[in-house]
Amino acid sequence: MNQTRDLIDSAQRTIRLELEAVQELLPRIDADFIKACELILGCKGRVVVVGMGKSGHIGNKIAATLASTGTTAFFVHPAEASHGDMGMITQDDIVLALSNSGTTAEIVTLLPLIKRLGIRLISMTGNPESTLAKAAEVNLDARVSQEACPLNLAPTSSTTASLVLGDALAIALLEARGFTAEDFAFSHPGGALGRRLLLKVENVMHSGESLPQVTRGTSLRDALLEMTQKGLGMTTVIENNGHLAGIFTDGDLRRALDKGIDVRHAQIDEVMTLHGKTVRAEMLAAEALKIMEDNKISALVVVDGDDRPVGAFNLGDLLRAGVM
Repeated sequence: MNQTRDLIDSAQRTIRLELEAVQELLPRIDADFIKACELILGCKGRVVVVGMGKSGHIGNKIAATLASTGTTAFFVHPAEASHGDMGMITQDDIVLALSNSGTTAEIVTLLPLIKRLGIRLISMTGNPESTLAKAAEVNLDARVSQEACPLNLAPTSSTTASLVLGDALAIALLEARGFTAEDFAFSHPGGALGRRLLLKVENVMHSGESLPQVTRGTSLRDALLEMTQKGLGMTTVIENNGHLAGIFTDGDLRRALDKGIDVRHAQIDEVMTLHGKTVRAEMLAAEALKIMEDNKISALVVVDGDDRPVGAFNLGDLLRAGVM
């Protein structure tokens, strides 16, 4: 029992210390952070992230996050840069260098060459007075009061702080660029995520003869037959001119029955939902799913530019397509 309690206490202490380290970052999102963002936004080249050891692992992840959110970036190992990989960095690039101490030898060795080539430098360090921080055009302060390691040696709180600061930088840049879900999709074309983000409504909707459709004035019985034949659990209702008048779903049928409406004699106009939510064929299926989730509905009508129904789909179609 004592060992169990000790393990839990240790884990909770680590989490508390790392939470504190992250909270300490909040007041440091200041003019230096803004300048770092502006430098990257104005960069004509790529963001080249460098870091050694644990900082290197964090740097690799930051580079990957930047690259997937609209900022062209890649990671270069500083030791390899001293042995040829420096040729991968151009004068149009910006170097983002991570070092908790700010004195990592492999990075400090690169500073004269970075300066000589006129490459702009952003540092992320735990020591604003360090060699790296002073050499940088702007330093992002990632210092922590205490590592979660009880010896205060193993990078724990410091790497968490650097990772969170890198995420803050990437997301601030994403929003500044107006990066969209569709842009994100083209950075993630593979696997389930790619399917979810690249599929458009036109890829999942039922159209043509498969689109359930009745006109105003149709009897409720005939509308139910149309729903049954098309198997979507809904039907569109159109005006005489072809514009969308409304939608009738299984949910509308239940509400009609609760009200005591005579299914044998009622008309669709009495029980349909007027117009209802619609989407366009060119919209991402993932965006349509969010509309359905936000409005707690299970089907959507697809309309053209003249508000004429051209398709329809339900949650089952999105599920089969791997969108949810």
